Amino acid sequence: MEIEESASLDKPWARTLPGRVTRELLICGVFGWIIDAYSHREIAGREYLEPLEGPVIFVANHCSHVDTPMLLRSLPARWRRRTAVAAAADYFYTKRLLANTVSLVFCTVPMERGARGMGTDATTDVEHLIDTGWSLVVFAEGTRSRDGRVGLMRSGAAVLAARQGVPIVPVHVSGTHEAMPPGRSWMVRPEGGGRWARHTIPVSFGAPIHVGPRADRLEVMERVRLFM
Repeated sequence: MEIEESASLDKPWARTLPGRVTRELLICGVFGWIIDAYSHREIAGREYLEPLEGPVIFVANHCSHVDTPMLLRSLPARWRRRTAVAAAADYFYTKRLLANTVSLVFCTVPMERGARGMGTDATTDVEHLIDTGWSLVVFAEGTRSRDGRVGLMRSGAAVLAARQGVPIVPVHVSGTHEAMPPGRSWMVRPEGGGRWARHTIPVSFGAPIHVGPRADRLEVMERVRLFM
């Protein structure tokens, strides 16, 4: 299937009540049990979410396919159930089965990747979602780090936050590169740790960064990078 415009690839049915209920069972049940067999989480900074009322853009680093379920499970339930994940249209939406699967399991919305992290027309769906009270997870590096270090932060999330008038909440996930590095299709045990050893995966939420309409997007993303 050739890549179409992101608006034609979106799967709104994944955000209906049946989709949200199924996703909760998968994220906190099936995936939760599997991930907990290989790792344990250490969550910090969730108190920064307590006073926030409206939607936010969670901007996270990206080292592994485990990052998404780990981040979603670390969110308080009221946030997790109204949070979508930006996913690269050219990676996850080229095959119908894969597109349907990630849309249901992780509540993804397709994004066209450009030099700044988002194509010109890539934000149509997510702007509508934010307008209707949904938060969004953006992996601002645009791809998974190959060595576990935080890479270049693309500025599309800052542009979107300024345009929509919502804050950015930085999120740092560490330890997932060792647990499931790029190229692996399943999680692994810590090297030399024994049959039942588990990785420690800290997930840290930072203080909200409020982005004004005239804010310098590069400065905003530098603040995000420094948190990570």
